[in-house]
Amino acid sequence: MEMGHMPMPDDTKNMTMKMKMHMSFYWGKDAIVLFSGWPNQSLGMYILAIFFVFFLAMAAEVLSNQPVLRRGMNPVTGGLTQAAIYAFRISFLYLVMLAVMSFNLGIFIAAVAGHTLGFFIAKSRALAAAREEHGYSDDLTRKP
Repeated sequence: MEMGHMPMPDDTKNMTMKMKMHMSFYWGKDAIVLFSGWPNQSLGMYILAIFFVFFLAMAAEVLSNQPVLRRGMNPVTGGLTQAAIYAFRISFLYLVMLAVMSFNLGIFIAAVAGHTLGFFIAKSRALAAAREEHGYSDDLTRKP
């Protein structure tokens, strides 16, 4: 036996063999996204994971850019509503972050695309609401 090398128990050896962590970006369906064994090297489940991350990122952006408070709203109700939306938004953001930490390029691209589309949706809604509030029509002129 070599000096400094200790034999590993079978349980530790099996665990080490099962966990394959990438430390740089890679392509492929052999990712572990959020849960052990998912997508389990299945192309269908990998595509589902990509869509799941995409929609999580998109929902997080939409939730972060939506006004929740209305005039005349009860402060307690408004505060609870904002706190609930914040909890969902932060949960979605943490799940997206953990998914991106799989270092899978498909998952990374899905997260960036989801954030981008969510930002676009939220900002286009905000611009439409601002136009309506200020009385602008589609051709950027004031309504008579």
